[in-house]
Amino acid sequence: MTTVDGMDYEFRTARPEDAEAIEALDGSFTTRTIFHVAVAEGGFTLREIPVDPPIHKVFPAEEADDGDSEGEGDGDGPTDAEDPNSRTFVAVGADGDLAGFAAVSYVPWNRRLVIDDIEVAPAHRGQGIGRALVGHAVEFARERGAGHIWLEVTNINAPAIHAYRHMGFAFCGLDTTLYNGTPSLGEHALYMSMPCP
Repeated sequence: MTTVDGMDYEFRTARPEDAEAIEALDGSFTTRTIFHVAVAEGGFTLREIPVDPPIHKVFPAEEADDGDSEGEGDGDGPTDAEDPNSRTFVAVGADGDLAGFAAVSYVPWNRRLVIDDIEVAPAHRGQGIGRALVGHAVEFARERGAGHIWLEVTNINAPAIHAYRHMGFAFCGLDTTLYNGTPSLGEHALYMSMPCP
């Protein structure tokens, strides 16, 4: 057990019996700000702006297969036995309930560890669970020899963006078309990375 913000959690690699809880985890979020994307000929700018009323985003089931890092990931549960370059880490509370998970994969050709999905249950947010899960991803990245860690997040998920920036991630790219044809139409994919510590 690891104590995070005064509460005890077990952090471990996911087991097959965790798959149902991972799939059922509430990855929704509410935000009072978004990162407005302004695309110009020579690049793009981001500006955090308030939104009123606040946005509450719930990721629909049909988005569960698009590989997004913010609740829109693979949702298939642990695949560690099938792929040695993939891991799913979980945080389990003292009550036995799943507090969060991070699914990651290593891409050998460019030595990138991708955070495919990371979610923390609403009742456990703001307690360092996400940071601890990223810490486990960093350990796996080191084992694999990764040069950097990378993720994708929607521009409207300001709480996650702030958390990633506090962990050392920086913006490294933008895709204005990734969500076309999905329920997230109108949002933009922001890419963030950090060197493997």
